[in-house]
Amino acid sequence: MQKEITQAQLETMARRFASDPIKHLAMNAVVKSGIPAAASDANLRRRMRHSYSLELETGKLTNQNASGRCWMFAALNTMRVPVMRKLNLETFELSQNYSFFYDKLEKANYFLESILATLDEPLEGRLLAHLLTAPVQDGGQWDMYASIVMKYGVVPKECMPETFHSGNSGMLCRLLTAKLREYASQLREAHEAGESAEALRPRKEAMLEEVYAILAIALGQPPQKVVWEGRDKDKNFIRIQGLTPQEFFAQYVGWDLSDYVSLINAPTPDKPYGRTFTVEYLGNIVGGKPVRYLNLPIEELKAAAIAQMQAGEPVWFGCDVGQFLDGDWGSMDREGFDYASVLGTPLGMDKAHRLMYGDSLMTHAMVFQGVNLDEDGRPNRWKVENSWGDKRGNEGAYIMADDWFNEYLYQVVVNKKYLTEAQRAMLEQEPIALKPWDPMGSLAQMR
Repeated sequence: MQKEITQAQLETMARRFASDPIKHLAMNAVVKSGIPAAASDANLRRRMRHSYSLELETGKLTNQNASGRCWMFAALNTMRVPVMRKLNLETFELSQNYSFFYDKLEKANYFLESILATLDEPLEGRLLAHLLTAPVQDGGQWDMYASIVMKYGVVPKECMPETFHSGNSGMLCRLLTAKLREYASQLREAHEAGESAEALRPRKEAMLEEVYAILAIALGQPPQKVVWEGRDKDKNFIRIQGLTPQEFFAQYVGWDLSDYVSLINAPTPDKPYGRTFTVEYLGNIVGGKPVRYLNLPIEELKAAAIAQMQAGEPVWFGCDVGQFLDGDWGSMDREGFDYASVLGTPLGMDKAHRLMYGDSLMTHAMVFQGVNLDEDGRPNRWKVENSWGDKRGNEGAYIMADDWFNEYLYQVVVNKKYLTEAQRAMLEQEPIALKPWDPMGSLAQMR
């Protein structure tokens, strides 16, 4: 049977295309305006209204700028809510740069420890290739952020403001990555010359000191104490000083982070519902909170998220944000773009196959601020707080169709008190360890 494309095939394809007026109409529209514009639903804004039956107040929109810190911004945007309520504030921000500094430092240490743990692995093997790909990328997971806060606490944004490289992180990541790969080569070559992993640890400590200096130059040094002044909604003056970042978190956020759990929806054959999972070599702090998921049907993720919002608390979630996204209206809606009609072929994979064949995975973390429940109490659209500033979306606001939730949302984080007794019992299982390159090991890092 013929393997290459033949001239006869080309002539047949050209003739059939030329004889189809619908394809010609689509070609004219797409050539002029592009596929998204030609496929856009004219009724999108009628259907996807920015109004909700349940809506929380969470403060002014934030902006991660040209960095992949969405997971941090989303976490801090949930954590600022109890601070605002306790201090009676209109809005408030916790320092993203403070967490960014320690995440980068801890990721460097996690990477170097991973290199020491794999000194006898072949350099050309898949594991080393994975570890060397992006040792200090901006992305992360909820449990990774919880590890940062449990060790370092949080501070108000004024205590460690943004810098050029916290909001434009590409070059910093590139230079740190180059340096860490250099360190990896030095450690592995020293081991090949006869040095053990333990003998190499003092050298690793010197490497970390160099990383600290690079981070301090780019991001500034983190504060040891909190100093914050401001006025509440009633114009009363407030001064907070003398607390450590850990004390500030305990006093003004007050969460037990061990109570917050990650629920995922991964409907693939290798991940049965009702089981817990972790991912090998996924983390940022050695000895920190391990990444741990409970895989559940999608309706159970919705129920837990709604229960938490009904109690007044926003919800951190992870999704594949670029799918069917109308950036002007901030809409995530599968009916918003009719690609099948424009291109003459459906996009036919289901959620499981998209995960298995690399067509979708979690790319971005945001916050649910509300939901619209119909007369039967079922959700039909979700209010989303993003961290891309107020120039994108509907003045920074985003909206998610419930069907989009089904197909492209992968993770929600809730307090386990909003789970059923049966779900809480599932959390006690020993997690199944997934390979480092499993799609559920993806990190939220969309810029």
